Amino acid sequence: KREGMAAEEATEFYLRYYVGHKGKFGHEFLEFEFREDGKLRYANNSNYKNDTIIRKEVFLTPAVLKECKRIVSESEILKEDDNNWPEPDRVGKQELEIVLGNEHISFATSKIGSLVDCQSSNDPEGLRIFYYLVQDLKCLVFSLISLHFKIKPI
Repeated sequence: KREGMAAEEATEFYLRYYVGHKGKFGHEFLEFEFREDGKLRYANNSNYKNDTIIRKEVFLTPAVLKECKRIVSESEILKEDDNNWPEPDRVGKQELEIVLGNEHISFATSKIGSLVDCQSSNDPEGLRIFYYLVQDLKCLVFSLISLHFKIKPI
């Protein structure tokens, strides 16, 4: 039963982020996924100097999941639209999919090197919101993975 839970705890939640490209070292990417059941899945594939893929899974406490939902909600990313964002290109692409309550969004854009890339786009404010949310989520994921597994995921 979900009757006694706060709204952000009771809502459906799923988040997946992917950034990657195919180049001289093959398919290199970073991907993570938060699931409603609390599972965080993480994968980092860098073939540079014959590195192997890092895959980790961990179950998060409800408090950590609640914080992730808060970060997403407060970013106001759910109000954005990627129609005017740069299309994925040979340099790479980013994808972000979020289900929060009754809302389901999916974004695809090119890699963003810095805020300068946001400024030069057709939707600088929307892309800036996306950029900062991704930075926040990466920091959270890297912290959780490195704390739990004692590895450096970068």
